[in-house]
Parts: sequence; C-alpha cells; structure tokens
Amino acid sequence: MHNSHPRVVAVALNPALDHTLEVDQLRLGEVNRAVRMQVDVGGKGINVASCLADFGVATAVTGQIGRDNAAQFETLFHAKGIDNRFFYLDGLTRINTKLVDKRSGDTTDINMPGPTLEPEAIQALFERLLARIDGMVSPGSWVVASGSLPPQWPVDTYQRLITHVHSLGAHVLLDASGAAFSAGVGAAPDIIKPNRTELAELIGQTLTDANSVVAAARELLARPNAPGTVVVSMGGDGALFVNRKEALLAHPIPTELISTVGAGDAMVAGIVAAQIAGLGLSDCARLATAFAAGKLARLGPHLPAPDTVRALAQMVHISSFS
Repeated sequence: MHNSHPRVVAVALNPALDHTLEVDQLRLGEVNRAVRMQVDVGGKGINVASCLADFGVATAVTGQIGRDNAAQFETLFHAKGIDNRFFYLDGLTRINTKLVDKRSGDTTDINMPGPTLEPEAIQALFERLLARIDGMVSPGSWVVASGSLPPQWPVDTYQRLITHVHSLGAHVLLDASGAAFSAGVGAAPDIIKPNRTELAELIGQTLTDANSVVAAARELLARPNAPGTVVVSMGGDGALFVNRKEALLAHPIPTELISTVGAGDAMVAGIVAAQIAGLGLSDCARLATAFAAGKLARLGPHLPAPDTVRALAQMVHISSFS
C-alpha cells in the first residue's frame, strides 16, 4: 500500500503564475519594449515539485489554486507526472510579474498577495488540507512547506502543519520567511533553507560573512525544538550546510546564467532528493548545488536530465568549517 504514496508532498498554499518579461534595458517611467515574454507556473512549492519530478522522484502537490487559470498548472502537472491534489477555489490564482533587464542581468519582481478568504473558510481549508496529507504521506515521506502564506492565514500555519506531519512519522523541509517562518522553525522542522537575509531576520542580527552565517546557524541548532539541519543559500557565494556535527560550504559551479528565478527552490528539491537517496551532508550539498546550477541555465522551474545533474554534482567543491 505504502509504495503507492509519493515520496515527496510539496505544499503550495500561495502558488502563482509567473509572467517573465525580458527587456534590453529597463527604464522606469518610460515605455519599454519587451524582447520576449514567458508564462510559467510558479510559486515555491510548485517549483520544488517540478524539479523533483524532472529528477525522477515521485512527487505530489497540494494547497490551493484558482479555478479560472488552473489549466496551465494542470498542463505542467500532467507533463511531469506530478500527482495533483490541490483544492480549487473560485477566481484566479495570483499572477506575479518578473521584469528581466538583459543588460544588467537584474530581475525585478512584482508579486501579488494571493486570494483573500474569511477566517472560517481558511480554517476549514486548512483542516481539509491536513486530512488530505494524512492520505498522502507514510512514515519516511518528505513534506516540503515553502513560500508565503496567502493574506489572513494564521501565522502558526506552518508550525501546525509541521507538528501534524511529524505525528504521521514523516519529515519536513521548511522554506519560508518572516513571522510564518519564525513560528514554523519552533516546531523543529527536519531541515530549513533560509537565505542569508531570512536567517539574519530570524536570529535578529546582521550576517556579514560566511563565518557569521555559520555561527548563526549553530546558535539556531542549539535552541530547544531546533531544526536538524540548516541550509543557507547565499547566491553567488554558494550555500552553507550546517548540522550538529559539521558545517560545509558548497561553492557555486560556473554555469550559463539564464534566470535565477526558482534557483532556491531547485536547491530545496536537491536537498530532499539527497535525503531520499540517504546521502550524507557533503553529498547532499553537492546534489543540491547541482540542482540549483542546472536550473540557472533555464527559464522556469526545470532541470536538465538526471545524469547531467549528477555530473554537475561531481564538479561541486566543498570546504569545511572547523
């Protein structure tokens, strides 16, 4: 029976359609002519599921999407063999606009907040979500909780989700920010993946260099109900992987840069794929970095073939902090 369960369930409470517009040079307050436009199904949880599916990991998605523009989501799920367990709401899934300046390489994000529901409707939907997760996970499964909460959702949403998933004997990776992240971290998720800014906000101090990030991660790991592993993505500086035994820096692989959108989500997918494969921290760091590098060369949440990703992982240089 348990063999039919997906190995990973990605929870996307606030997915989005990403409209990416490329311009040669963005000029604010003027008419800009787009060179190209692309519409991608997005939102952190869906990006994670998309990358895991590309790597051949059995993956399901749940959360909420709007009925009126669900077709593009369904097309992606069908194409990648992702098990669609979303709840459908009336109206549109939110649309996020990304403006890519080809000359500077900068991306400007304009993100919509998401659907607004009454508190009773949110509570009812959350309870249905937990019940649905009951039927999807088994001991040893992974649940990825990532992204922002929609407007009005209680700040303890991720915290309650993590506690519930742990009661089922499954594992959780949390990738969020702000108050929802802070509350969720207190429920001892197995792995968290903040970026440097999110970790600084969580710890309440400025993090200037890799040493200060490692110190902050170790401080977090020493708290009661702490996560098991802290992964901190630092963009061009690589990523830090810290557990109670070791702290490693995975250096980025030089790669063709097409779009940074979803690179952190690709890294999350790589971390989870590594857990499922039973890899240790250094091999986890290699695979997660390879996922991120593979994604950087593509627009949208897509990876090259699994063998290509594994070859990239062999190229990742790891250094250790004493």
